[in-house]
Amino acid sequence: MSLHKIGFIGLGLIGGSIAKRLKKLYPELRIIAIANNPSTISLAWKQQLISNSTCCSMEDFYDCDYIFLCAPVQKNIEYLQALQGNIKEGCIITDVGSVKTDIHRKVTALGLDSQFIGGHPMAGSEMTGLAHAREHLLENAYYIITPTAQSSPEDVERLKNLVKGLGAIPMILDYPYHDFATAAISHLPHIIAFSLVNLIRHCDDSKELLKTIAAGGFKDLTRIASSSPVMWENICRSNRDQLVRLLDLYIDELHNMRNNILESRGETLLADFQAAKNYRDSIQINRSSSIQPIYELYLDLLDEAGGIATIATILANQKISIKNIGIIHNREFEEGVLRLELYDESSLVSATQQLKDNGYTLYPR
Repeated sequence: MSLHKIGFIGLGLIGGSIAKRLKKLYPELRIIAIANNPSTISLAWKQQLISNSTCCSMEDFYDCDYIFLCAPVQKNIEYLQALQGNIKEGCIITDVGSVKTDIHRKVTALGLDSQFIGGHPMAGSEMTGLAHAREHLLENAYYIITPTAQSSPEDVERLKNLVKGLGAIPMILDYPYHDFATAAISHLPHIIAFSLVNLIRHCDDSKELLKTIAAGGFKDLTRIASSSPVMWENICRSNRDQLVRLLDLYIDELHNMRNNILESRGETLLADFQAAKNYRDSIQINRSSSIQPIYELYLDLLDEAGGIATIATILANQKISIKNIGIIHNREFEEGVLRLELYDESSLVSATQQLKDNGYTLYPR
């Protein structure tokens, strides 16, 4: 693939990670960028990631082979208008937003259908900004591509090949279905998590008993409620129609579940639970997600002085670092009361083996 110059509008976690990967693949590639924060441009310049030491003008993007719109969705739409008339023939404009309808409609209104192809890399981190960008962030992540009606097959293939070079897995979808799909598997779960946490918050007493005894099941289900409130407020407004459609379907599902519980329909409940388990068990877990995975295990702790110190020593002797450690003050499952959190999957595997070898009963999560 012949690449000479690529422009980035916005250079945060996703844009920065794409730029770093491209620079690794094509050392001679010229990359230019603008960002809302001048310090981002300074950092990218110091990292020798971009060729401009200050923010570019729109005219500087004229001779780019690709232009990546990596700002928030509404800002990307504003930049599209500014780019109009500053794009060479054959340049592909793409974005990385998680909602596609608004930007596709604006592309059509501006007459840019033949040069725009939407994109959504389904990877990320709870960290933000260029400082946390890494060249392998998109590796093995699905990268949704949403062509317009006027996108040429050749341009779509070009973008697919570039995505493959990033280590991601390209998938072609039309933009309305993309927004429905992301509402179903990403946006709705976040809304459920936020709502469930608020429900428990409202039900809690002055001593915060519910929060005190909250166990693994609740924490696993609601972990994504720690995501950025500002980002999710924007997503709810941008993908309102699809999200409301899915919320209505989910409310119907909850009503059915409620009635089955109320009427003690054991066989129906069992069938629903089994179907859900089978479907969930068939899902392959992809570690590239917006929230960092947690590498934790639980184990029985002998009621004796120095019990925690003994465990820490066993792991330290094998150069295994503990990220977090704590005693669980409830019995979600009777087997384990000590929780260990490690830094990565290899540490978790090693810690599990070492503690088993030393006679501890472990319960990986």
